Amino acid sequence: MPTIKFTVRSLDALKSPAQGRVDYWDADLPGFGLRIAALSPKKPGNAPRKTWTLMYRADGSQFRLSLGPYSALSLAEARQMAKDALREVAHGRNPAAQKKAARLAETVSDLADLYIEKHARPNKRTWRTDQQVVNRDIKPVWGNRKVADIKRRDVIAWVDRLMERGRPIMANRTFEVARKMFGFAVARDLIEASPFFGVAKPAPERQRERVLSEDEIRLVWGGIESEPPTLSEIMKLRLLTAQRGGEVASMRWRDIDFNTGWWTIPAEMNKSNRTHRVPLSPPVLAILAALQQSPVHPELVFPGKQRHRVPVLWRSGDRVRSVSGVDFVPHDLRRTAASHMAAMGIGRLTIGKILNHADPSITSVYDRHSYDGEKRAALDAWAARLEEIIGDRQEPRNVAPLRASA
Repeated sequence: MPTIKFTVRSLDALKSPAQGRVDYWDADLPGFGLRIAALSPKKPGNAPRKTWTLMYRADGSQFRLSLGPYSALSLAEARQMAKDALREVAHGRNPAAQKKAARLAETVSDLADLYIEKHARPNKRTWRTDQQVVNRDIKPVWGNRKVADIKRRDVIAWVDRLMERGRPIMANRTFEVARKMFGFAVARDLIEASPFFGVAKPAPERQRERVLSEDEIRLVWGGIESEPPTLSEIMKLRLLTAQRGGEVASMRWRDIDFNTGWWTIPAEMNKSNRTHRVPLSPPVLAILAALQQSPVHPELVFPGKQRHRVPVLWRSGDRVRSVSGVDFVPHDLRRTAASHMAAMGIGRLTIGKILNHADPSITSVYDRHSYDGEKRAALDAWAARLEEIIGDRQEPRNVAPLRASA
């Protein structure tokens, strides 16, 4: 493998080997080379087959990246491509592996796998939801088709089928995943344009503002208690703590301090991506203590596969809605807790701290107060008020007292 100083004149003068191929390496840029293959006996008189190449090491292995034919790229262009690729390697990426994956992503199924591996998994905590959408609604419909063959009319027909299920918001979520996936294909230069361009979201969507009244809380609590224990306890804790469903369902024993009455949600396990401390009111501690008496998992308070939790919780919400007769979805519990705390006179800032909302104001930069005391007083007061609401019922056979159920 000879090393020479690459110039246009020296490279033009290189001849093809009698057989096989030979690599010449640039003396000025290590790893940058030109591969010359023997002439084909079936095509006499053809020009030598020369290809720009780059050798480098990544992840403990050696890789070869083909940069393009000698006839299509000048020496300066090929050398710059080699420098760009080496810069990618220095930042922990593997251009040869990425090029191979992109070349394989010819079908929609290939694209979906590449999207999950290269974009969703590294960048989205909810990547498993994207995987579910891919497996349920994208691969079965388009999996064997070429990515470039999917046209706008195919997308429109697919959207119409999603809407026929009668779940418009779920159709919107599915649509967004697929649109992102084809946008990823455009960014990877796998297709010229996305077939989703110009196609509107399946259903108009506005932010749900449903807050349960006291009467509705009593009815919904009765529906919650008709659920299996684990699902019932998750929804009760959502209402008592005002935390997100995924955070409650993923609760770990090591994040709970029974002595001080705090639940610490790590940054990587909450939507706001910052550590969040939640004070545990007496009813919450009672529920957790009862669960700890006979734990079914050494680490998780509510064991179960992550990918199954969202659909299971939504089906549970559907059953509660049916039993209670109240227009209800599980996320209403968090909004209801916050709204009732506001009605009790608890300040907006304290409620925001409980909900772990970001504060974009300039003054927040200088505010280093923990608000631990305010948060504890607020959630203790809300638990006491909730107990009063649940206890003030007309049909005692349907709803058990808060402390008794805890």
